[in-house]
Amino acid sequence: MGEKLKVGIVGGTGMVGQRFVQLLDQHPWFEVAAIAASAGSAGKTYEESVQGRWKLSTPIPEDVKKIVVQDASKVEEVASGVDFIFCAVDMKKNEIQALEEAYAKTGTPVVSNNSAHRWTPDVPMVIPEINPGHLDVIAAQRRRLGTSTGFIAVKPNCSIQSYVPALHALLDYKPTKVVATTYQAISGAGKNFADWPEMLDNVIPYIGGEEEKSEQEPLRIWGSVNGGEIVKANSPLITTQCIRVPVTDGHMAAVFVSFENKPSKEDILARWRQFKGRPQELGLPSAPKRFITYFEEENRPQTKLDRDIERGMGVSTGRLREDSIYDYKFVGLSHNTLRGAAGGAVLIAELLKAEGYIQAK
Repeated sequence: MGEKLKVGIVGGTGMVGQRFVQLLDQHPWFEVAAIAASAGSAGKTYEESVQGRWKLSTPIPEDVKKIVVQDASKVEEVASGVDFIFCAVDMKKNEIQALEEAYAKTGTPVVSNNSAHRWTPDVPMVIPEINPGHLDVIAAQRRRLGTSTGFIAVKPNCSIQSYVPALHALLDYKPTKVVATTYQAISGAGKNFADWPEMLDNVIPYIGGEEEKSEQEPLRIWGSVNGGEIVKANSPLITTQCIRVPVTDGHMAAVFVSFENKPSKEDILARWRQFKGRPQELGLPSAPKRFITYFEEENRPQTKLDRDIERGMGVSTGRLREDSIYDYKFVGLSHNTLRGAAGGAVLIAELLKAEGYIQAK
């Protein structure tokens, strides 16, 4: 592979930023060269900046402990030392949009975990196994931003990873209606039980903004590139409820679906087991060997047992059966901070590298 690409993590002290630090430790293609955060963390070592708020079970990687955190707002300074950045900041939408565009305009690719640019027409929102062709829109985005090398690519919402892959494998049968209820881990809010004790022994039937994202983002994923922008699909019709449940990691979905051309159960299971995408074809480092795993047991997948399948990058399904109102129902599960957040973004960066969009400066 040669020399590793130098990565900056903007928003590196938060929970998703910590996941990036963890996942990039010993990565075969990338190495952390810079970490940036708010002005309050700037000037401290990374170890000092996350003292008392490191949320992961593994220790802080040795290679990053002594990196001095930079001020994320000093864009030129941060960008000068890296080949591309991951962005996972907690700011207002318009502030994130401006910050990410500022980095892109320095000629630095931005792989974003944030939602701010998910509906910018020329920004690809990618699940690498599903819509890698959307990267074609980057050429139009670069023209708009006035850069030959910089751009922004984003990952979609964590909630949709638990059911969109399973539906995508069945698109040939033309799903028409989808009902999904998601049961979402507290890490999706950037918290653990120490931060959020009121979640113990509790379920909250509301997650702000999540249902709109869960209903609309799949249609953008299934959209097409036309005239330098992404045009979203107009079907299937999706309705969701998103519920916060007392688990640390892992988003589960209970899904009901009807099709224009109803497949057999055997057809569905064969599609799920055989499904591969571009990451599997390219053998990308973070790609799961099997993207979708189906469990025959009636009580699987389970969040605690199965969220880490394929190093947290696989998607699990189970309980596929015919329904009395819809054609079928099933359960899906994905790891929300691995496949759904930092891991998904690392996989996007690997795809961008493999396809020539990210290169050494």
